[in-house]
Amino acid sequence: MDIKENTKEALIIVLAAIVLALAVGYKEQSIIYAALASFLIILGVNVLVKKAVGYHFETAVRTKLWTWYQFGLRTDMHFKKPIPMIWLPLILTLFTKGFFLWLGILEFDVVAKTERVAKRHGLYRFSEVTEWHMAWITIWAITANLILAVVGYVAGFELFTKLSIYFIFWSTLPIARLDGSKIFYASKGLWAVIFTVATILLIWSLRII
Repeated sequence: MDIKENTKEALIIVLAAIVLALAVGYKEQSIIYAALASFLIILGVNVLVKKAVGYHFETAVRTKLWTWYQFGLRTDMHFKKPIPMIWLPLILTLFTKGFFLWLGILEFDVVAKTERVAKRHGLYRFSEVTEWHMAWITIWAITANLILAVVGYVAGFELFTKLSIYFIFWSTLPIARLDGSKIFYASKGLWAVIFTVATILLIWSLRII
């Protein structure tokens, strides 16, 4: 079952990377392959780190394509079925002629493993997967992408560095089920700090790279 699930997630990462590469390469088609390679690394590392941190918390992290489920602030304000949003990066790129890049394309769920519940039997408050668990999984993944961006910049891979920073910024936005919401609902103060850092990085990348 794990092999089947991991294969499915790998295909999801490849599909997401292709969509984002096409969106990035709208203006300059010559960079599509470089963008594809960059996103495969960026998304791959992001997902692997989430799984590693999730494993530390004795949870299973499942990556999937982003879907739009809730359209209001109340819990009952949601669609009957989630709407797949994989088309959004391409549509926005077409409508803005490549000016606006939407990199929010993946989301993840966390499920407590059986051994986690078994070890904490009788201590339910520790066996439950909390918003803080979700936040830390996200924060470590963002940190890994930041390290990648620094390595890319030192190595002189400008496109990779810029796409990494763009992805970091998108990973902090508290939209629907995207990564930023995991941090936002755990701690608005912590989210504000991380979002500020991501914004500064984005501005720096636009001016320097």
